[in-house]
Amino acid sequence: MALMTKKIYDSGLKLFTLNVLKDLLEIKKESTLLRIINKLVVNGVLEKIERGKYLLKGGRINDFVLANFIYCPSYISFESALNFYGILSQFPYEITSATSKKTTKKMAEGKIFSYVHIQKSLFWGYEKSNDFLIALPEKALVDQLYLASKGLRKVDLDEYDFSLINWGRFKDYLQKCPQTRQFRSIIKWLPKIK
Repeated sequence: MALMTKKIYDSGLKLFTLNVLKDLLEIKKESTLLRIINKLVVNGVLEKIERGKYLLKGGRINDFVLANFIYCPSYISFESALNFYGILSQFPYEITSATSKKTTKKMAEGKIFSYVHIQKSLFWGYEKSNDFLIALPEKALVDQLYLASKGLRKVDLDEYDFSLINWGRFKDYLQKCPQTRQFRSIIKWLPKIK
């Protein structure tokens, strides 16, 4: 067991899937792998996040990196991204992400990770930053407004700092969204788009 533990610490990794552990520990038989992983969890080396996903116990990990790892594909968006960029001053109590899979919530490290389904045609406008995928500021705002138009989010425009938005990019992004009556009615309340 000491050799397995050493391999895990020497890897420099903090997040592990079953396949990563299988390769790292050089174990071919799945039943043996699962038995060893259970021992590593019991001995406090690994922490089970959910089925097939583990965290190095005591390994400090960025919440946004963890959010991307827990549910794929996903990117940080909505309130979390808007707060990250300073556009929304209110700090969200959940880490919010967009996903092309079904909407779900997960618990890990004592935090709530919420994943909201968006159409595959809207799954764009994000970049890799500091080892996590996050919506660009304008896309996070579009995602938020899109959910508000569906009645899934409330938007209090007084809480937003729109000076941080690139209005040219925002207008381009708006053109790529479904122009439903509800979406257009939400957008008309925005400050004058330059």
